[in-house]
Amino acid sequence: MNTGNPVNAETVAGIAVPDTRLVREATALVREAADETLFHHSRRVYFWGSLKAAARGLEVDPELAYVGGLFHDLGLTPSYATRDRRFELDGAEAARAFLLDHGRSEREARDVWLAIALHTTPEVPLRLSPEVAVVTLGVETDVLGLGLAEITDQQRTEVVAAHPRPDFKNRILKAFYDGMSARPDTTFGTMNDDVLAHFDPAFHRKDFVQLIRDNPWPE
Repeated sequence: MNTGNPVNAETVAGIAVPDTRLVREATALVREAADETLFHHSRRVYFWGSLKAAARGLEVDPELAYVGGLFHDLGLTPSYATRDRRFELDGAEAARAFLLDHGRSEREARDVWLAIALHTTPEVPLRLSPEVAVVTLGVETDVLGLGLAEITDQQRTEVVAAHPRPDFKNRILKAFYDGMSARPDTTFGTMNDDVLAHFDPAFHRKDFVQLIRDNPWPE
């Protein structure tokens, strides 16, 4: 369901931000919870993901793509971070509750939950629904520079002018570390443990091979 109004929508690099109550309230929520680095990053994720989705011919509900982009790192913020689960799940749960509260269906909310929960899992989201894939497309562009050549110079200039990225590489790494350092066990199985290992020499990764060898099976 697309309830955006393209006439009144904010547009950056040809991508509209729907002028709806849901989108305005999503923006306000993340604006209050996140610092400048995470807020601008999250908005860029929406724009990059939408540009790439359009180039691939994917039809994406813009409200769902927007909430997916805006909420994907919400679990790194003090207001939404938990101590016992992955930060991806914190953002996913917040997005699901937000969408249901705003009248979106369980299936739609579930797609956005998956988009956020899986955004640090390579490849898998790109084989799911467009509303799942769009977040990973945006994240991989903004954080890793993957497929950056697919974004034209003009598009890149417009998005970065609207949402600057000063010293972004260092700032996002610090945001990752700050958001995960109190729950190191939750990074197992993703590249998130690379961040903890980089900043904390005392951090010891779990070894998957050792977990298999030391498990309770007797053989």
